Amino acid sequence: MFSFYYMLERRRRRTRLVTKDGRCNIEYGNIKYSTHFAFLVDFWTTFVEIRWRFVLLFFIASFTLSWFLFGLLWYWIARSNGDLTWQEPTADHAACVDNVVGLTTAFLYSLETQTTIGYGGRAITPECPGAVALIIIQSLIGAVINCFMCGIILSKISLPKKRAKTITFSEMAVISPRNGSLCLSIRVANLRKTLMIGSNIYGKLLRTTTTPDGETIIMDQVNIEFMVDAGKDNLFFVTPLTLHHVIDKSSPFFDMAVDTLHEKEFELVVFLDGTAESTSSSCQVRTSFIPQEIMWGYSFLPIISRSKEGKYRVDFSNFSKVVPVATAHCAYCYHNIKGHHLHSRDGLDNRGFEVIEIDNPQSVTKM
Repeated sequence: MFSFYYMLERRRRRTRLVTKDGRCNIEYGNIKYSTHFAFLVDFWTTFVEIRWRFVLLFFIASFTLSWFLFGLLWYWIARSNGDLTWQEPTADHAACVDNVVGLTTAFLYSLETQTTIGYGGRAITPECPGAVALIIIQSLIGAVINCFMCGIILSKISLPKKRAKTITFSEMAVISPRNGSLCLSIRVANLRKTLMIGSNIYGKLLRTTTTPDGETIIMDQVNIEFMVDAGKDNLFFVTPLTLHHVIDKSSPFFDMAVDTLHEKEFELVVFLDGTAESTSSSCQVRTSFIPQEIMWGYSFLPIISRSKEGKYRVDFSNFSKVVPVATAHCAYCYHNIKGHHLHSRDGLDNRGFEVIEIDNPQSVTKM
């Protein structure tokens, strides 16, 4: 029995296209070798997207290799001018670079030149025009390497996908009645106090379908519309939001029921696009839900309350908690069979919310 559930869990993970943290589970094969040149042409994007271990390796290798190569050139110039110790220069010999008398000192001078350290023990002289030209070339190349590596590291640190790590979705989705409609609901929260400007959310239902011609489409995509009570675009994302998809006759969930939902094979991918208020960078957050992560007949617990000091408080301990509610066992029953859509009208109280008493009820305007 344990091995059965273990293999079932492995199969679910393998067939999921988008992981819960937004990574895409896909690989490319049989790519022509000539197309790899395109990655070299777009070298900036390639360097920004590679892993940190390779960036650090390239950082160390680029500086060390440039110091060593220019060290060889400084050694060659010193050798050509007879400055090396084994060449036994005379006392009145004019060196191209003072105190460069071997390969080690040539490497140290190259490092000091490119990093602008300038200890003062080694310095160039005006005796060799080639040495003057070489120090100009090395200074320019060193500046280019510095700018490139600083840009790569800064770009990787400020990637928009890092901002997406502070936006989280609920672990489960729920299906329950809401405002006279049967809805699939998902909760999303912004863990930072800075807003996501111009946020909008949408979904894609991925499933395997067969066309009337007999063609099998592995990842057939169906649009899923989500909205909050105030609409679906330009969300005021200051507190956690509960997103709703109305299950009507146009919804792909309309033909599902509580006893057949977990037998279906599909993946609901949810996207949230927005612009970070602090950095003005656009980012996308995504997650996915498989049938086993959708709970029929449940609703999320309230998480927003108001303290006595007048501040609004978000209790994240209830972020993914759900409670059962009376729900029709299928969408068709909810819309077509009288009485199946009835559910509790008592609602769920948020006990942390402050009750305000009205002192003078006589002054309330009556209609």
